Amino acid sequence: MDNTEKIRRIILDAGFSAEGIIPTEDLVFSEDVRKLCEQNRCRKYGTTWACPPAVGTLEECRERVLDFSYMHLFSKIYTLESSLDFRGMAEGMKDFKDSTWELGRLLKGEVSPVRVLSNESCNRCKKCTYPSEPCRFPDELQHSIEGYGFNINELAKQAGLLYNNGAGTMTFFGAVLHS
Repeated sequence: MDNTEKIRRIILDAGFSAEGIIPTEDLVFSEDVRKLCEQNRCRKYGTTWACPPAVGTLEECRERVLDFSYMHLFSKIYTLESSLDFRGMAEGMKDFKDSTWELGRLLKGEVSPVRVLSNESCNRCKKCTYPSEPCRFPDELQHSIEGYGFNINELAKQAGLLYNNGAGTMTFFGAVLHS
C-alpha cells in the first residue's frame, strides 16, 4: 500500500468525515489570508508557535510545503443545535484539535515524513511559551493551515470536499503533507 492509501485509511479510521488529495504544486498561497492573520481576527497572532509570525513568512511556509508532494485535506463535521450554538462550536473545535493530535501520532508510526496542519492555532498547552521559550512539544506542533496562507474554502474545492455541510453544522479542516 502506498503512502496516499495508508494516509487515506488512517484519516478515515480516525473518525474524520471526508478527505481528498491535492498535489502541492497546485496549491495557492494567499497573501490576503496571511493579512487576515495579521489583523488578529482570531486573537492568536503573535501568541503561539503554531501561528504567524512564529511559523515564518509566507515564502518560508511555501518552501516547507513544497518539500512534500501532496496535501491530504481532511474534515470533520459537527452538528449544532442552532447557528448560535457557541458551546457546540467550542466543543467541536476541541474535539477536532484532539482528533488531529491523535491523527499526528498515528501517522508518525506509519508514514514518514509527514507534516500535519490544523485549523486555527494550537491548543496543546493552556499557555503557549511563545515567544519567550521554545515550544514544549516541538515534535507534535501542528501549524495553522490558515497561517500558511491557505484559503480553506478554495482548498476544499480543490480536494473535492464540501466546505459548508448544511444548516446546523460546523466543519473543521486540517491537512497532512506527505510525499
